[in-house]
Amino acid sequence: MKNAIVLIVLLFTVLAGNCQKNYLNESNKEFEKRMKWFLDAKYGMFIHFGLYSQLGGIYEGNEEGRYAEWIQANQQIPQSDYMKLIDTWTPHDFDADKIVSLAKKAGMKYLVVTSKHHEGFCLWDSKYTEYDIANSPMKGRDFMQELSDACKKQGIHFGTYYSIIDWNHPSHNIPDADAKEVTRKRWQNPELHEGKKAEYVQYMKNQVKELIENYDTEILWFDGDWADYWTLEDGNELYQYIRELKPEIIINNRVSKRKIFKKDFGTPEQEHPGESLDHYWEACYTMNDSWGFKTKDTDWKSPEVVYEKLQDINDKGGNFLLNVGPDGNGEIPKASVDILLEVGKMLRENN
Repeated sequence: MKNAIVLIVLLFTVLAGNCQKNYLNESNKEFEKRMKWFLDAKYGMFIHFGLYSQLGGIYEGNEEGRYAEWIQANQQIPQSDYMKLIDTWTPHDFDADKIVSLAKKAGMKYLVVTSKHHEGFCLWDSKYTEYDIANSPMKGRDFMQELSDACKKQGIHFGTYYSIIDWNHPSHNIPDADAKEVTRKRWQNPELHEGKKAEYVQYMKNQVKELIENYDTEILWFDGDWADYWTLEDGNELYQYIRELKPEIIINNRVSKRKIFKKDFGTPEQEHPGESLDHYWEACYTMNDSWGFKTKDTDWKSPEVVYEKLQDINDKGGNFLLNVGPDGNGEIPKASVDILLEVGKMLRENN
């Protein structure tokens, strides 16, 4: 009798496993239904914000590097030095309602914010790290919650960017004391300490689950898929895990290897195709030259250029994700605000 019960339990376990839905193989009808709001949205705001924002692209007088959010790698700053930025990070003027209102006035329908960029610092109070907002002078605030609430209140879809690589996590083999001797390639394509991959993948899953369950993110926008340690199989498995947590969520193709994997949408960066594609896509652009706030970057695109890009991208079947980089106080630069408002005015006048 006992053996029979054990066999029955095993049978049900096998059947349950076999019945698990494979979200990579959803029907076209299911996929199109899930993607409808995203396709209808057409235009969104990208927000690059983190510890790097207070530097404005300059560290100890050094301005080297194009992208301000890459400053730790660009200037090969030792982790023990870079981590001290958490103690001086005081963006008290960060106003989620104001930012979301700006996106709405600009004609944008969704928003994606860097919850964790390559530096590893988290804009929310995560249970799985102390390298987060709760351990900064901004303790008591939660920018993910503030943005999620503001988006719900103003009818904007809320999305979160999450980097696959993490220069702060102990699994990543980037030496500290001799960081300046480490080639920049080591930062761009970091190695993992032997035997630490499973630990890091679980860390990622834990944090992604927090973003879904605590902040109801509607988009997960990954980056860093170029890392050699991250495989197509890793990406497919993470995609499945996320969809099991929230079947209706939308995930960009950088969850896996972007050159091969195209679900749920492709992500051309700082360029866009000259014709329609056979998969959904979203082109992301900076408004000046850097994603993160950079004090001396005044190479702003005109409202006319932004508007023309939006129209061209939409005409070819793509979405346009346009970036803003709040400064160290949490304020979006005035030039960005002026451009966005003018484009919003042009949209209202011409549509």
